[in-house]
Amino acid sequence: MSFLNPVNKAYCLEQLCESNYQKLFNLIPHLLSVQDHAIGFAEQHVDLYLDVIEHTPYTRTIKLTHCFYSDSEPAVLIRVYVDARLAEVLSDSARLSVNTVFDDPGLTKEILQYKWRLNLFLQKWLDHCLKSKYQFNRVPSFDKVMG
Repeated sequence: MSFLNPVNKAYCLEQLCESNYQKLFNLIPHLLSVQDHAIGFAEQHVDLYLDVIEHTPYTRTIKLTHCFYSDSEPAVLIRVYVDARLAEVLSDSARLSVNTVFDDPGLTKEILQYKWRLNLFLQKWLDHCLKSKYQFNRVPSFDKVMG
């Protein structure tokens, strides 16, 4: 699917971000009430950590990660647009943010392709997490998350 090259990539990217928003809220139904941190648990799977980086009335910026104690752990920085019902990846552990990679905003085709790959990764990861039945039903204290 990463090789999928839709004709109207901007429209398809918006659809992908809408789908990721729904999947994110299926995974973490109480996402908007998480103030700082939450942990997702799934039987026989590594815990999934949620950190709220920033929250405003209309957006949340969150980091979602597994902690494998290695440099290869998946970590995704996501901007959640609550009013528009979109979830867009800003960066992940393998790729920098779009603004860091592309200095020229005129590279629309390349920027859309880059965003497509980032958000497609999130879609696949969310599908995996939902299939693994992660539950975010506890909001731990800061000490437990950092300890």
